[in-house]
Amino acid sequence: MKLSVIIPVYNEEKTITEILSKVLSVRLNKDIEKEIIVINDASTDNSGIKLERYLAGKKVKKVFKILRHGVNKGKGAAIQTGLKSATGDIILIQDADLEYDPNDYPRLLQPILDKQTKVVYGSRLKHYPLRFFGKGRTPLVSHYLGNKFLTLITNILYGHRITDMETCYKVFSKEALRGIQINARRFDIEPEITAKVLKRGFGILEIPIKVKPRGYDEGKKISWKDGFIAVWTLFKYRFTD
Repeated sequence: MKLSVIIPVYNEEKTITEILSKVLSVRLNKDIEKEIIVINDASTDNSGIKLERYLAGKKVKKVFKILRHGVNKGKGAAIQTGLKSATGDIILIQDADLEYDPNDYPRLLQPILDKQTKVVYGSRLKHYPLRFFGKGRTPLVSHYLGNKFLTLITNILYGHRITDMETCYKVFSKEALRGIQINARRFDIEPEITAKVLKRGFGILEIPIKVKPRGYDEGKKISWKDGFIAVWTLFKYRFTD
């Protein structure tokens, strides 16, 4: 059994080394082999140099596949590149920042290994109430509300109940992705792949996860404009393929 971890990278010099170390070191079932596919999406900072330095002389170099785009194409395009190179029985998407914790992998993989489902999403919002004040105040409230709205649209259009359509942690058996054509270039990868999986009759099982949200000053890239694109994408793929 092999797990392919796809990591799109664009200008993540501050976190790329640490996230690769976390992904590499996370302990999985002894029967699961890891394949880590990193796509450098034409970063203009030192991400590429950090990648080279990280892998230099490492005995585990064979675990990694480093792919490069000559020009920046976006997260969706990078994931497409990663999918074409993936040879795993299970595919997992990982961002190159530190918002998501790879130590969640075992819990995310288990339902697929147990044959309960073929698609698992790590939900940030399953048990996460909105709080405006106090120590547990919700960070990035506009993003929280936007994610809730997009997830509601998803549930209405596709007749399925999930809590976090926009999560990065999406895990698929290779059967669930077989025959799916992905067209997204940017962050519209999230609604497109969700729409197409649901239209093919694959239920999405959610596992609660915790994240450490970062702000725009720390490198966050998704914006309110991507929210409008996500709505259009959800409606488009409800009626087309």
